[in-house]
Amino acid sequence: MNITEMRTLLRRDLRDTDPAGYRWADEELDRHLLRAARELSGYLPLAQTAELTTSAGSREVDIASLTDRVCIEAVEYPAGLSPASLPGFQVRGDTLLLMDGEVPDGSICRVYWGKLHALDTSGSTIPSRLSDLVIAGAAGYAAAAQGAGAINRVNTGGIQTPRDWAEWGEKRLAFFYRELRRLGGKNRVRVRRLYLEAGRTEDTE
Repeated sequence: MNITEMRTLLRRDLRDTDPAGYRWADEELDRHLLRAARELSGYLPLAQTAELTTSAGSREVDIASLTDRVCIEAVEYPAGLSPASLPGFQVRGDTLLLMDGEVPDGSICRVYWGKLHALDTSGSTIPSRLSDLVIAGAAGYAAAAQGAGAINRVNTGGIQTPRDWAEWGEKRLAFFYRELRRLGGKNRVRVRRLYLEAGRTEDTE
């Protein structure tokens, strides 16, 4: 689903479907959708894998090429072993520091990382099952902003005052963030199990 399609559904949620009297401009709703997508990315980023070349004798790995990075989940070095070798690591800006294990010799380091979700007119990386959640978050942002702006225009949808908008928006945002925390917690358990099974033990976490 692209941003145009999501905007149409968002207008339905907001009961803002009359093109002759839109309460929100397209650009406003797009901004709220992108904000909700960024929040989703913080809890459920787009899973990525990258193979980066190390520098012989150095534990530092340049990760500047991992654009729109949200997090690093795990690092495999040397890459391709069975069970996998998953050293501890720290991230300092665009540098990943391997804290233990073998000192790199210039061979490949495999990085498992999370990226911001894309959302534009050409499409989206947001899973279809989460599109409604992003729309709910965007509706909450839009309504809360409408209430905070104290704009009192006639609305045939039933919400008529800035206070009504603010209260409705707060409820939508409460639902949005509650679901993000729930899904994010499940994702952390999944990721932890994935890399434990790949070779790390409970005692080394």
